[in-house]
Amino acid sequence: MFDADDLAEIRSGKERWEAETLDPVLERYGERTDEFETDTSGQRVDRLYTPEDLPEGGYEEALGFPGEPPYTRGVYPTMYRGRLWTMRQYAGMGTAAETNERFNYLIDEGQTGLSLAFDLPTQMGYDSDNGLAAGEVGKSGVAIDSLRDMERVFEGIPLDEVSTSMTINAPAAVLLAMYIAVGDRQGADREALRGTIQNDVLKEYISRNTYIYPPEPSMRIITDIFEFCAAETPKFNTISISGYHIRETGATAAQELAFTIADGIEYVEAALEAGLDVDEFAPQLSFFFAAHNNILEEVAKFRAARRMWARIMAERFGAENPKSKQLKFHTQTAGSTLTAQQVDNNVVRVAYQALAAVLGGTQSLHTNGKDEALSLPTEESVRTALRTQQILAHESGAGDTVDPLAGSYYVESLTDQVEAEAREIIATVDDRGGMRKAIEAGWVQRQIQDVAFERQQEIESGERVIVGVNRFTVDEEEDVDIEEVSQAVQESQRERLDTLRAERDTEAVETALDALEEAARGEENLMPYIIDAVKCYATTGEICDAMREVFGEFRQGAAV
Repeated sequence: MFDADDLAEIRSGKERWEAETLDPVLERYGERTDEFETDTSGQRVDRLYTPEDLPEGGYEEALGFPGEPPYTRGVYPTMYRGRLWTMRQYAGMGTAAETNERFNYLIDEGQTGLSLAFDLPTQMGYDSDNGLAAGEVGKSGVAIDSLRDMERVFEGIPLDEVSTSMTINAPAAVLLAMYIAVGDRQGADREALRGTIQNDVLKEYISRNTYIYPPEPSMRIITDIFEFCAAETPKFNTISISGYHIRETGATAAQELAFTIADGIEYVEAALEAGLDVDEFAPQLSFFFAAHNNILEEVAKFRAARRMWARIMAERFGAENPKSKQLKFHTQTAGSTLTAQQVDNNVVRVAYQALAAVLGGTQSLHTNGKDEALSLPTEESVRTALRTQQILAHESGAGDTVDPLAGSYYVESLTDQVEAEAREIIATVDDRGGMRKAIEAGWVQRQIQDVAFERQQEIESGERVIVGVNRFTVDEEEDVDIEEVSQAVQESQRERLDTLRAERDTEAVETALDALEEAARGEENLMPYIIDAVKCYATTGEICDAMREVFGEFRQGAAV
């Protein structure tokens, strides 16, 4: 970008500046600390960056233009000048009826995409009347026991006119089948259905632990979804390869990037082994990242992610379709950074994190409510979180030009640094036989745990400042209204299940579940069988149990 003579002149000028301008100030005043580092990855932050710190190679090789490889500057030519990012607010409120009410509230307030949260029993493939569900029904999201619940969630909401993200993993095939069935009953063309299922089981073994089946059958179900959706619902993203939960567990920005990309590599390899064509399924892959407090580090991470994925898909997998090389991602602001102390401070944190996501080129964004360190967000805090995005979109100017921080000597240098560290981690994963084997051996988990422990020590010692927690504290905290889910939700959900089982065609349900179990023992795609079972009003637990009979359940530490 600069020739050798230009760089030599800049280098000479920097040396003069250091001797004549900088050194006298350092001698008199010094700096706040002897060493500056990025928030999580520990990348060294130099005092000053110059054109010498820009990426090596030509502009087009390192950066390119928006909408063209390597997509460093964005996956679309006009980015937010053409269309703003999708604004999603996570919602799942106890019962299906309450969730429908919250969805309609958010739509009325200007939300442009729906995001559905499920309670823990649903995430684990259990019905609300299962003994293991006691005390958890409707607590972390909505309870979905059958197609009847899903129909109620989307009552009055045309599925061919909205985009819906569903945060569901182990039973993702079942909830996707319910969504498709609702669309079918509404008369929506399957090709018009838009949205995303998380469907990322590998990160469950790393961080969240809401898995059901062992890795091998889990990967089979995922590749079945890839194949089915490529043919039936081509606008629906079949997976959201999630670094968010990896980061929330304690990973650095570079680890989040590396392990997420490595998970993506594992999914692509599994699909290829299943006989799928890379350019048929890869355009429906999507990603999910966290946005933390260090704005420039997060921007660098997002830019590096696009460049890495484009090169990996082209060089490692021979992808030719440009859409196969485009890393499209959703971002959520960082729940782990929210504090129960001085909750109003969380509004500020979320705003900065949202800015990082937009400057980094996200395709959709969820902003957390300020009270999510305490409970599910209230309507008031959800509205404030949504208004944060709307102010960012319509008042800040951050989306008026594409990749506004490109060319920043520091941001370009940091993008290279984060990418280099992530590539080193991926190389280590490859040496260990790939991401699945590295997870099964516990290596990935240990890397994250070590960092999390170190960070916690820094907080407790005061070395890492958390405003309102270990510095700038107050003696008394104000009372905060919180959203609570009552025990009545579990009781009413169980009553609805009893009614469902009494009213449905039991013989049809048993026939559909038997057919699903038989298909699971063979090699057929499971999605058509799951959809058949869903439409007979087989429950989430019954469908998952049919596959448990064949696949078994995963236990951490067990041989797989």
